[in-house]
Amino acid sequence: MTRIAWMMSLCTLIYCTSCTTKKNEAVEEAVKYTVTSPLKIDTSFVKDYVAQIQSVRNIEIRAQEKGYLQTINVDEGGLVRAGQVLFKIVPTLYEAEYLKAQAEVKGAELELLNTKTLSDKDIVSKSESAIAQAKLDAAKADLALAKMHLSLTEIKAPFDGVLDRIPLKLGSLIDEGALLTKLSDNKFVYAYFNVPEKEYLAYKAQAAANNIHNVSLLLANNELHKYPGIVETIEGEFDNETGNIAFRAKFPNPEMLLKHGETGKVRMVVPLKNALIIPQKATYELQDKVFLFVVDKDNIVRSRSITVKNKLPDIYVIDDADLKETDKILLEGVQKVKDGDKISFEFEKPEEIMKHLRLKAE
Repeated sequence: MTRIAWMMSLCTLIYCTSCTTKKNEAVEEAVKYTVTSPLKIDTSFVKDYVAQIQSVRNIEIRAQEKGYLQTINVDEGGLVRAGQVLFKIVPTLYEAEYLKAQAEVKGAELELLNTKTLSDKDIVSKSESAIAQAKLDAAKADLALAKMHLSLTEIKAPFDGVLDRIPLKLGSLIDEGALLTKLSDNKFVYAYFNVPEKEYLAYKAQAAANNIHNVSLLLANNELHKYPGIVETIEGEFDNETGNIAFRAKFPNPEMLLKHGETGKVRMVVPLKNALIIPQKATYELQDKVFLFVVDKDNIVRSRSITVKNKLPDIYVIDDADLKETDKILLEGVQKVKDGDKISFEFEKPEEIMKHLRLKAE
């Protein structure tokens, strides 16, 4: 009896195990994954380009004459107006030359007057009068030159702007050409940034048709500049080493927040024509590479590496060589399957999938 009971218990255990296995297989077969396909559409994305900010006018203020720095009428970082006297140089040499030229003019005038008087009385020839007139003209020219040199000792602002550092102090002996400060006109600023060739071609194709010229400026604190800018010019040549071309955008700066030499990022909408896109959630990363699962004709998933050309919030733009529009890719369950698994799936049209994803950056 003991042997018969043991045999019956073993049969019961085998039967129960078999039932459990069949139930698990039935559950696994009941799992269906969502599958879709890549979609080719025209779209766009927002890209940030590192930019260098420059004033529309930024010049060096230099001494045009030699002398001692007598007065500094402004302060570093101050706003100045066109024509305002910034510095005054003591022109010891040019003051003497100016006084000398004035005396020579007076002497030439007296000489001309005497010569004319004698000429009218036929005491001297007419040519003597002409020579005296020439001497007076030369003396006046010397006086004008001395006056010009003297006027250059007052350094005036050529336009409205903001002053930079003033390296020299009162009483400094200044040579001709010495740097006194820099002056920047910051009412508007330029932002220079480099664009790759492909994005340049896409921009040119779309800008002419849709008037796409507006851009934004992202500051170093990751806040947007209040005032949008516009792409004004594109340089004439590509950089052979980088394959980029320089763009120049102009931004209003009424609050004088932006300064010459500042950095930021120009944010521009880049159009994409015939872009092949897939949902980001259909992918996974491994050793800095991006992969997805492609479902073959036998419903077996195969892992495939892809090249991401552009990233949007929920979307990857991929290389056409990696996938075709007719390929089926696993959308849900990427972390649950492994390469070579056979799955049951439901296909959902990519157009329906994309309705719930962001195609453009906000």
